[in-house]
Amino acid sequence: MSEKIPLLVLAGPTAAGKSALAMRLAPLLETDIISADSAQVYRGLDIGTAKPTAEEQRLVRHHLIDLVDPDEDYSVADYQRDARRVIKELWSRGRLPFLVGGTGLYLQAVIDNYAFGKSGGDKALRERLAAEAEAEGVEALHERLKKIDPAAAAKIHPRDRRRIIRALEVFILEGRPISEQPALTRQRGSPYRPLLFGLTMPRPQLYRAIEERVEIMMARGFFEEVQGLLRRGYSRSAPGMQVLGYRQLAACIDGELALEAAVAEIKKETRRLAKRQLTWFRRDPRIIWLNGAEKGLEELAETIRRQVKEIFVY
Repeated sequence: MSEKIPLLVLAGPTAAGKSALAMRLAPLLETDIISADSAQVYRGLDIGTAKPTAEEQRLVRHHLIDLVDPDEDYSVADYQRDARRVIKELWSRGRLPFLVGGTGLYLQAVIDNYAFGKSGGDKALRERLAAEAEAEGVEALHERLKKIDPAAAAKIHPRDRRRIIRALEVFILEGRPISEQPALTRQRGSPYRPLLFGLTMPRPQLYRAIEERVEIMMARGFFEEVQGLLRRGYSRSAPGMQVLGYRQLAACIDGELALEAAVAEIKKETRRLAKRQLTWFRRDPRIIWLNGAEKGLEELAETIRRQVKEIFVY
């Protein structure tokens, strides 16, 4: 038998129904859910990220949510490190690790063992670079990156603060350019035996689901949630406040956008996000696609359960 840990993955675009399906499936497999959502890592970002409710978390344990405050950075390397720890812990207890989410880079960093380097990350260094970006301008950091890793600088927009800081962090900590990571990743191979499913639906139905979800979020107090975060002193430039939806509503609260325009912008940008997610996931031939519009949750969950039992022995 392979020594690699089996890993079940449920991916797909936002609003496709992944969370609801995962909630049905996890009890069938007697396991937990490991979130792969780059917005749900932030504490206090609940309604606008569709974070599992307290009742849902009582029914099924969720990992890797509420990890950092909105003004803290959290990188893909941080996620990879934390996901590896949870996967190892679950497997040691005889539970099948179950990754669920729509953040493709998070999923791929874990599944394909991205080579982020032995040091992972350094919060103090990241904060120092962030302070330099504030003082000198993020473009100055991009110029610095050009000198040490021109290949990475050519691919990163001069105002993409997060990626520029991460590229500089890797070079300072590892002594090698971040642009070398793809080649190193291919050499490493995956420590897991992944079984990947993708949940989607025809685009018109997906877009309707997105619009309905935004309306439900607003009715549940999304606007008030953003107001509360701003009152607590979180800056609009904080990493968590850059999350889709929070950014638009914060601009509305500051008088830069009418509420109706902000909601319309959230819907439009969420549709664009779903399109990008589908493009990302469609590139992976390992994904077994399921149509959420053709089958109910029970049937979809049973379909996955059967394949899991056929492929994995645990």
